[in-house]
Amino acid sequence: MCGIAGAVWNDVEKAVERETLQRMIDVLRHRGPDDEGMFFSGQWPVASGQRAEGGGRRAEGRKGDMPRVALGHRRLSIIDLAGGHQPISNEDGSVWVVFNGEIYNFRELRRRLEQSGHRFRTQSDTEVLVHLYEDEGPEMLGSLRGMFALAIWDARRRRLLLARDRLGQKPLVYRHEPGRLLFASELKSLLQVHGVPREIDPRALDDYLTYQYVPHPRTIFRGIAKLPPGHYAIYEDDRLEVRPFWRPDFNIEESRSAAEYAGELRDLLTSAVEMRLQSEVPLGAFLSGGIDSTIIVGLMSQLTQEPVRTFSIGFPVGEFDETGYARTAAERFGTIHREFQVRPDAMEVLPRLVWHYDEPFADSSAVPTWYVSQLTRQQVTVALSGDGGDELFAGYPRYLAVWLAGMFDRMPSVLRRMSAGRYWQKLPGGTRQKSFRRRFKRFVEMLDMPPARRYLEWIAIFGQSRRDALYSDGFAAQLPGDDPLDFLDAALARADRRDAVTAFSLADLVTYLPGDLMTKTDIASMAHGLECRQPFLDHRVAELAARMPRRLKFRRGRGKLILRETFRDLLPDSIRRRPKMGFGVPLDHWFRHELRDFAREILLDKKTLDRGYFRPAAVSQFWDEHQQCRFNHGYRLWSLLILELWQREWCDNLLTRPLAETKNAIGKGG
Repeated sequence: MCGIAGAVWNDVEKAVERETLQRMIDVLRHRGPDDEGMFFSGQWPVASGQRAEGGGRRAEGRKGDMPRVALGHRRLSIIDLAGGHQPISNEDGSVWVVFNGEIYNFRELRRRLEQSGHRFRTQSDTEVLVHLYEDEGPEMLGSLRGMFALAIWDARRRRLLLARDRLGQKPLVYRHEPGRLLFASELKSLLQVHGVPREIDPRALDDYLTYQYVPHPRTIFRGIAKLPPGHYAIYEDDRLEVRPFWRPDFNIEESRSAAEYAGELRDLLTSAVEMRLQSEVPLGAFLSGGIDSTIIVGLMSQLTQEPVRTFSIGFPVGEFDETGYARTAAERFGTIHREFQVRPDAMEVLPRLVWHYDEPFADSSAVPTWYVSQLTRQQVTVALSGDGGDELFAGYPRYLAVWLAGMFDRMPSVLRRMSAGRYWQKLPGGTRQKSFRRRFKRFVEMLDMPPARRYLEWIAIFGQSRRDALYSDGFAAQLPGDDPLDFLDAALARADRRDAVTAFSLADLVTYLPGDLMTKTDIASMAHGLECRQPFLDHRVAELAARMPRRLKFRRGRGKLILRETFRDLLPDSIRRRPKMGFGVPLDHWFRHELRDFAREILLDKKTLDRGYFRPAAVSQFWDEHQQCRFNHGYRLWSLLILELWQREWCDNLLTRPLAETKNAIGKGG
């Protein structure tokens, strides 16, 4: 696991100098604390009269000259500790790669490449990439079983290949401007390049307040993009072309028996776990006590000789605390178990979160993920997790709402008007985040909307009417004509011939999972130099789950049926039968107690209210209604708080942070 950064340019005025590349990788040191490396093609620009590396004079470039490339890498050593230094090349140095992630089938690929005549200098998975590229070009991506973000420089073709894994486990951002392409693992790395603007994109801000993250391919800044999951990009002759390499047909549903599906699922997931046990450093697992993480730990315990090391996090607020279930699972498998209870210190953790999540990111479960990563890294360097099970096997409670709403849509129009009428909407919503009354009221309020719009309103932090009330006239006028719903609609269109539960769960797989969950896990874990692996997100497991009919995953309001049955031997009854809890935090409580003074000072500060995005009266109303227990605005207040803290960290000082200050911030991250 690592951090990568670099640039390609054919205009000497856009050259990325050594000091700039050094800053770009220094700011990623948390992702790779063990080693660093650089590669450049051509000569480094230096001041007039100075000697360039290799004894040459300054390169006198013109627009249209041969492109120059600079590749940088920070390494977290997991495989081939002694020999896995990057950047790494093929035999003649014509192909170079920097790579973040793990290729789990690299030994199989290496044997194939050796048989075709390739010679290897290391035992690393990275070296497989350059030789595979020599033989197959971009088509190589279909052979990779793993998580990855990579950049390959092909000197013969003067071409750069960027690629990101199928389900977005590893991040990759880029900026394409005339004469140059910049790329990096994290946004903060690109901001180390002089002249990269920090202009907030109004469309991205609107998306953030809807989804609680900025969906790909946008970032919060104009001119900087995320490479979408399952895509690659070719940069050649100053042109950039982005294409998909993995796009399974979500409309395919195979009619097979439950036993056939269960057998293949057991085999594929066991294989996926076994592959992810490859490590030359200590390895463990996150254990929440939910179905998914318990299955992963159960399979690990069957595949290893030593007890598995497991880690969990809890809260003093009972409805958010799963540590009792985690303890049950740990006892079942005889793991070496550690748990930690979070008592948040806003002044301590929020600045760290805002620096590491370098664009606005409002999933509050980043807080426990941060702490469990910090705890886990004290014992191991690699951790497996159960991420992906809910999207693949219809585990979220909101799929019950989708199923019930589907029955509502089939009712006669008279009954529909009665069911979605004003009487239901007058019910008080409740102030507890997970109360049935609050969820029921949110459900019925949206029933008369079209299915996609209804679903977006259910999951949105600020629904359309609340955003309309929040935005100032000036900011609303800057918004383009497109709609945050477009992102969800495009994903739903990929499964438009499937039932609603399947369609929405698969849409979540390609939107919410990479945009939110994988971002949360990658940033929180890598902030502490911890590699996190997700067996459920092996693409063969994902493709199998996508082909399953709904009845095997979800029936009569209950999800994950095939997981509960296929892995019954690994699941204690109390865990197999329990409902989904989620990895949340008690925001409603925090904003009335631990975070109240700090949040009020930030949210109602004149500096915040004068930014021009929001109506000050609307922000004050959210705050007052929450404090008076009239509404639970916990998630909305958290989104606004994170946004303002982010702006103070990343926008108010438009100059690149001094290197000493950057290193100090990295040190704060763990």
